[in-house]
Amino acid sequence: MVTVIAFIVAIGLLVTIHELGHYWVARWCGVHVERFSFGFGKVLFKRTDKHGCEWAFSALPLGGYVMMRNEPLEHATPAEEASAYNNKSLWQRSAITVAGPVANLLLAIMLYAIIGAVGSEEPAPIMGKAPEHSIAASAHIPEGSVITAVDGHEVASWTQFRWQMMDALSSGRRISLEATDPLGTAATYDIDLPKVHIDPDKPDVLGEAGFVLMPGTPIVKTVVKEGSSAGDAGVRAEDLILAVDDQRYQTADEFVAAIQKAPGQTVIFTIQRADDTIHIPVVVDAYETNGTTIGRVGLRVGNALPMVTVRYGVLDSIQRGFSRTVDTLWMSIKMIGRMLVGEVSVKNLSGPVSIADYAGQSASIGAIAYLNFLALISISIGLLNLLPIPMLDGGHLLYYAIEAVRGRPLSEAWQARGRAIGLGILAFFMVLAFTNDFTRLFS
Repeated sequence: MVTVIAFIVAIGLLVTIHELGHYWVARWCGVHVERFSFGFGKVLFKRTDKHGCEWAFSALPLGGYVMMRNEPLEHATPAEEASAYNNKSLWQRSAITVAGPVANLLLAIMLYAIIGAVGSEEPAPIMGKAPEHSIAASAHIPEGSVITAVDGHEVASWTQFRWQMMDALSSGRRISLEATDPLGTAATYDIDLPKVHIDPDKPDVLGEAGFVLMPGTPIVKTVVKEGSSAGDAGVRAEDLILAVDDQRYQTADEFVAAIQKAPGQTVIFTIQRADDTIHIPVVVDAYETNGTTIGRVGLRVGNALPMVTVRYGVLDSIQRGFSRTVDTLWMSIKMIGRMLVGEVSVKNLSGPVSIADYAGQSASIGAIAYLNFLALISISIGLLNLLPIPMLDGGHLLYYAIEAVRGRPLSEAWQARGRAIGLGILAFFMVLAFTNDFTRLFS
């Protein structure tokens, strides 16, 4: 249910913002807007405003559309003739067309600015131990180093570091990485990154290059209600597991492996609970599985990562919202180009099923994650509509560019051919996106 609601809200909001961009600029240019529809299907409510525009609210709230008067009515007055879309100047028609994608980009700027001003909890940009023979290991970056910048771009969190690195890895180039080691010594590392093929089915390319996040400390997520020896001993959810028998474990996997090797033994958990450090003896239960005896204590554990609060002032948030939107847009354009030449897998193309899944996941994490998702999808919708494909806003802009060069519009026959080609291109990408969606779903 959360996934469905999050998806409907996202698509409904972002498409409506897109159409509102067309509406307001059309009104500003003096075009008569006949109808603005919120959603599709059965009309639940409608009213006509003083400008003669019918506002309709439909049962399926997945976006909407704007209907403008393209040609003047028969026996129209001069003012009514001037209000027809096709009678507007070339620059006015272009402005109306580009207004939809621009509205989506402005929404992304606003959302990113809100996130920056409110603040978000993100993993700290602290390097874990680089695997041997990896690129990061060959650069000799000490474990525990705090990354501060990549190619002069300030890095405040691991998320920001990952963003900078994915662009560099997808293009393959030399980067300058600034970091401070655990002793507080600042250093700069010049690293040659190979060009990698970005494929969602492959392991994390950043991790493959040796840039791994400091794992943090094992934390108790939940205590099994029945049969939990650790729970019976007094271990609680949200306890940090600092050590077992004075042995520290950096990851939840290491902790679980240690417990599985100690069936029947009594071990001492060193726990941090709020500001207190306590020691709890726990009897490890013996459990038979596939003919092997392993230990378990009835806990579900995860990793408590070092976190930072990323927050900026109002003006700085707006500036960062603008720069992040521009960076994301440019990164997306480059990824599309690399996808066309085969440097990035077409499996990265997602359709409605994946978008719905991401919407549900981000909404379940929290408001900030959902706003980040909305901003990213809003940029994607804006960029998609700017592509020079007939049937999209970018296709209309392409026609207007040709009209500006020729001094007259393309013939209706050529425009019809363009629409047929555009429909074919969109159908191809839709089939590809759905194929990727269902491949991920059932793989």
